[in-house]
Amino acid sequence: MTAVSASAPGKVVLCGEYAVLDGAPAICMAVNRRAKARVTNIDGDRHRVSAPGYSEREGWFTANGRVIDWLQAADDYTIVDAVWRTLGPAAKGSLCIELDARTFVDQESGKKIGIGSSAALIVALVAALGRSCGVLTHASSAHRLFQHGVGSGADIATSVRGGLLEYRMIEAPITSLRWPDGLAYRLVWTGVPASTRNRLDRLRSTGQRTSRQQLITAAEIMARAWRSTSAVLSEYPAYIEALRKFSVDHDLGIFDAGHEQLATAAAAVGLVYKPCGAGGGDVGILLGGSGEQLDDFMSGQVDSDCRVLDCQLESNGVELELS
Repeated sequence: MTAVSASAPGKVVLCGEYAVLDGAPAICMAVNRRAKARVTNIDGDRHRVSAPGYSEREGWFTANGRVIDWLQAADDYTIVDAVWRTLGPAAKGSLCIELDARTFVDQESGKKIGIGSSAALIVALVAALGRSCGVLTHASSAHRLFQHGVGSGADIATSVRGGLLEYRMIEAPITSLRWPDGLAYRLVWTGVPASTRNRLDRLRSTGQRTSRQQLITAAEIMARAWRSTSAVLSEYPAYIEALRKFSVDHDLGIFDAGHEQLATAAAAVGLVYKPCGAGGGDVGILLGGSGEQLDDFMSGQVDSDCRVLDCQLESNGVELELS
């Protein structure tokens, strides 16, 4: 019996959210919450799937190349469906596929934290089934299928590469960046999960607005600051204001669920806070000159439901283990 295991990190977007869909750069960081996939050969005439932290049910299916026939729990395992239809793995016999995304779930509330669990699971599963870490093309295709063509692909690129990087949707290299010296951060969770797909549907329904081009320009300026590892803090207020106007213009609620209060309070004491998600909740980032400043600030937010995540920059991308 052979087994192949792979893991891939989650991500947060530091700037370029939404603007990346229009060709602007996004700066993303991988985080050290990793999704895992394990594939094992088993006896029997059907493949089996389980995913603690993602689904309580076990899935069963048969397959002939890319053609897949679900016998149980098809709706729970659309990620597996998308990956299998993309790869069409030539499995000898039946497989047991184990997915683990428990590090993407808040242990107190049981709610999913919005740091790219679906993309990380797809990357890990493509690596485990293909027995390779060279998964960017196939993982991107599977993610597009899973998302019904929606999204930029930034989360897949970050899970594959790891670290801090600049990503564009157009044909451009993914550029690894260095974290600026003297820049401290804390990732903050609102306690409110949010749906990226719903926000993207809303964006499409509102059409072009002036604030959309302004956000693209602001994203280019912000990316230059990250590339030069200088002026990151001083450039963020203008970017945050462009993001705020864009959110209001398109009714996206990017600063809902406590993000607006944190952004305003941080600016008042010379710190930077911004949401990192599509809107309506999930994760933000607090930036400043020292960790002590950031911790003091968060300890003073007694009226906020937001809290600091035990989550740091992950330098490694997808990793493979054969056994």
